[in-house]
Parts: sequence; C-alpha cells; structure tokens
Amino acid sequence: MKPVTPDDKLAAVVGSNPLPRTELTKKLWAYIKKNGLQDKKVKTQINADDKLKPVFNGKSKVSMFEMTKLVSSHVS
Repeated sequence: MKPVTPDDKLAAVVGSNPLPRTELTKKLWAYIKKNGLQDKKVKTQINADDKLKPVFNGKSKVSMFEMTKLVSSHVS
C-alpha cells in the first residue's frame, strides 16, 4: 500500500513518519488498547483522551466506523 503522512494531530498518536494505512491502523489500535480507550460496555465505542480528541474533531466518544472516517481526514 502507498504510504500516507499523518498531520500534526494524528502524528501525536502514531508518529510523524509516512506509513501504509494498514500500519497506521495497527498503531492507532495499539494506542487505544494500551490506554484502555475502548468502551468497556459498548465495545464499538472509542473514548477519546487528550491526544485523540483533536483527531476526533473534539468529540469525546466515537464509533469504530466513525473513527475510520475521521482518521482519513488527518492523512495526506
């Protein structure tokens, strides 16, 4: 896959180096799991911390499906 470059907001979570979308997704999920951000009751919800809130356009909770769409707007 062609590498994508994260913007500053997303780079705070996954790093600033260009990487394939698959790797970006792996790093994002590793961050979510490491910080316990997946909702305990509703597993499809992601709770944003201070680093993820800017990526999620200020939202404190998003669904996995919405997250994919929001992350796409932070890569070039």
